[in-house]
Amino acid sequence: MDQLVFEVGTALVLVAIGSIIANKLKFSIIPFLIILGMLVGPHAPQVGIINLTFIESNEIIQFLGRIGVLFLLFYLGLEFSVGKLVKSGRNIVIGGSIYVVINFVLGLLFGFITGMPWMETLIIAGLLSVSSSAIVAKVLVDLKRTANPETELILGIVLFDDIFLALFLTTMSGILLAGSTSALGIITSVLISIGYMLLFFIIARKGAPLLNKWLNIKSDEIFIIVIFAILFFVAGFSETLHVAEAIGALLLGLVFSETEHRDRIEHLVVPFRDFFGAIFFFSFGLSIDPSTLAGAIWLALGAALITIIGNFVAGMISGRKAGLSHKASTSIGLTIMARGEFSIIVANLGVTAGLSSILTPFTALYVFILAIFGPLMAKESKSIYKILNNIFKWSKETEKKKREVTGG
Repeated sequence: MDQLVFEVGTALVLVAIGSIIANKLKFSIIPFLIILGMLVGPHAPQVGIINLTFIESNEIIQFLGRIGVLFLLFYLGLEFSVGKLVKSGRNIVIGGSIYVVINFVLGLLFGFITGMPWMETLIIAGLLSVSSSAIVAKVLVDLKRTANPETELILGIVLFDDIFLALFLTTMSGILLAGSTSALGIITSVLISIGYMLLFFIIARKGAPLLNKWLNIKSDEIFIIVIFAILFFVAGFSETLHVAEAIGALLLGLVFSETEHRDRIEHLVVPFRDFFGAIFFFSFGLSIDPSTLAGAIWLALGAALITIIGNFVAGMISGRKAGLSHKASTSIGLTIMARGEFSIIVANLGVTAGLSSILTPFTALYVFILAIFGPLMAKESKSIYKILNNIFKWSKETEKKKREVTGG
């Protein structure tokens, strides 16, 4: 037990050091924590009494990381209004469809060009199509963009992406693990996921008065216990319906955002979001073995490049279809670019089914590259927009259209 506590304490010290360095450099802590996790973990040497392999504490650190994902998505849900999301329903369906189709088709083409077998190609197309909810949430919070007009569409695309993930995992599980699949089973699973999400929207719109009464608890101690109990229960229950636990946390946040207790919940949750969120990205780094990456580096770089292009194009089309500016549309594509936990889940399905062993190092490196460059490109979205605007003259076209409408 002493060694276990010491290992966890050492991990937290490393997370703190990485966070301090990132803050001094005025940089997102995500890349620092992922790299730091890669440098230590199971493959790090032991120096004296300092053990950086985290063997005994690995499961606990991974679990704390999962809690971090829940808090990140829960907080993101608190920042939004279900009313606005419902109002933007058409834009979400269109934007989400554009995003998934473009990335999935590019994934199929990439697998075909690189000579991958058909099943491996399908797995690659799937993991190229799902963004990281945790990293997207962290980026939006870190860059203080939760109130931006394009963020509603970003959130909608994340939700739509989860429906696609449910469909994809159900289908591929039937094909790879059971040898066959039932069309009825697939349709049922997807309908359950959609129905589950709609249920939360209905509760948010109709149940706010009742929730206001139930949550009218004076003691902060009891209040936060109740909130956390509901959060973990809903997240766990979501998994039983094959809806990602993180999405369950997001949906619960959307429900609470409609209550009069939203600000109080947000104030109490922020410290937990920051603490456990940092552990998640560190734990993700721990799962990557640097020695396995060399053989898949060119494959991963190629996949990362087409993902960057595909996400930018999808974000631009989705944003413009929703009536957003070129600047906001640029931000969409750059913000949802990061890959993480969901891509790893898809790859693990292929590995479990006995597909090519290249999937593991390929996915680790691919996710690492976009987990680093995704937040970087989101942070520099304004600069990237300015460069593109100088080339395509978007702002001048907008001004010209305004003059034509006003007759000026």
